[in-house]
Amino acid sequence: MTGTTSSPLPPEPGRPPASAPVRRATSAGVILASVMGVELVSGSLQSFLTPLFGTLAKTLDVTAAQLNWVSIANLLASAVLAPILSRMGDLYGHRRILRVNLAIILVGSLLVALARSFEVLLAGQVLQGSLSGLFPLLVGILRNHGGEAENRRGISLMVAAIGVGSGLGLVGSGLVAEYADNPTSALWVPVATVAVAVLIAQFALPETTDRPGGRIDWAGGLFIGAGLVGVLLALSQGEAWGWTAGSTLGYGLGGLVLLAAFVAVELKHPEPMVNVRMFTRIPVLVISVVALLFSFVFFSLTVPGAIFSSLPDDMVGYGLGLGALAISFAALPAVGGMALGAIAAPSVAKVVGDRGMLVAGSLLMAVGYGLTALAHDSLVPYLVFGAVSGLGIGLLQQGTRTIAVEAVAEDETAVGSGINELMITVGGSVGSAVVGAIMTANTADGALFPKEAGFTNSWWLAAAVSVLAGVVACLYRPRPALPVDLPAPGHGAAAPAAPAHAAGAADDAKGLLL
Repeated sequence: MTGTTSSPLPPEPGRPPASAPVRRATSAGVILASVMGVELVSGSLQSFLTPLFGTLAKTLDVTAAQLNWVSIANLLASAVLAPILSRMGDLYGHRRILRVNLAIILVGSLLVALARSFEVLLAGQVLQGSLSGLFPLLVGILRNHGGEAENRRGISLMVAAIGVGSGLGLVGSGLVAEYADNPTSALWVPVATVAVAVLIAQFALPETTDRPGGRIDWAGGLFIGAGLVGVLLALSQGEAWGWTAGSTLGYGLGGLVLLAAFVAVELKHPEPMVNVRMFTRIPVLVISVVALLFSFVFFSLTVPGAIFSSLPDDMVGYGLGLGALAISFAALPAVGGMALGAIAAPSVAKVVGDRGMLVAGSLLMAVGYGLTALAHDSLVPYLVFGAVSGLGIGLLQQGTRTIAVEAVAEDETAVGSGINELMITVGGSVGSAVVGAIMTANTADGALFPKEAGFTNSWWLAAAVSVLAGVVACLYRPRPALPVDLPAPGHGAAAPAAPAHAAGAADDAKGLLL
């Protein structure tokens, strides 16, 4: 074990101690290849629709504003389902819930492929939003069947697989949009890839054997789901509805009230959906904030970047003038940088520590986006700067996901990872809303596209938020190794157990100090 890893927490008060993981006959190589295969499919689904949005708008006869609800619905479903699926995986078995999760995604993919109306497409995207549950469930399987070094390497390769899958999805859909007679026929490709992932989960992955037991806190799931829907709707639609409109304020304030109620309920619940006391642990809190900040940057610039790449400089005075297929290929340097950063993250952490890796990733993002803001008039520098920021994103994606798992007890693996995925979703939502407001503020009345300052200011904001992520990362402190097998007091007899309330207070105090 290196000094950069964190030892798992002792069991929560009142929870039976976790038993040692039982190793299955499935080899580590098969498990690793399987989880990578599922995440490869996940990455391709996340990017596949992007080059097809224009075609779908014509096919389904909807406006661009209406089509924006596709991503909003997917985002809201992700935020609601991630903590529920994660908790169910910890309780009932990660592979079992993974199978259910993939079945939901398969049905959603079928609806999207068969969609001849906007409503059916929207329903399919809601079901596909359960993609957010895949990573926590796969991490649960990985952690139950390997040590810390194997887990770090596995998470790195899983993040890299998401990046590679995203690139394949972009290029694949770009090729179809460019050459196929009926571009919407490409929507059947995700159905086939998800079916492959279903087979992997059925036959190649072992079940986790270390489960704490218990039951689902459905009330907590309802509160956090409804609260997040309210807040994210207000953030994503505030520009369209008006930031001071009754609907925006109603959804936003109502969501915040429900989230406050969620915290109050979870603090008193014996088996909470999300152990909110986790956030009193400095490592968990810091990693959650860093995840929120880097996703704020990463997701908020995806659509503006595609728009900027497509605009012809000779007509609007800026842009790269790329077609659908060229835009897909132009995204590959950033995707490649992200995959490389994820693979390199464990080695970087061994040299500079987890905190140094997080800071390095944040600074690479700041440099990449800052340089893009300064020089974006030609293709080659634009691609190089995208690769630099992608490298930083890869380091942060792997780093936050790994540390989020190592900062919690093994029987909370999927929940800890689910919280991190939730922070990524929330950060992307907030970032998209803010960048959308910047674009709108720089768009003249009657104009289809913003002024160049809209893009430039967005890149400068991304650089500033990346620097902030680096500052927050400096607060991270790895958990010190806890002593094990200490001699018991007296004549070899075990010390009497502390009262549950005293143990809980001690655990909270310890979390605040770590």
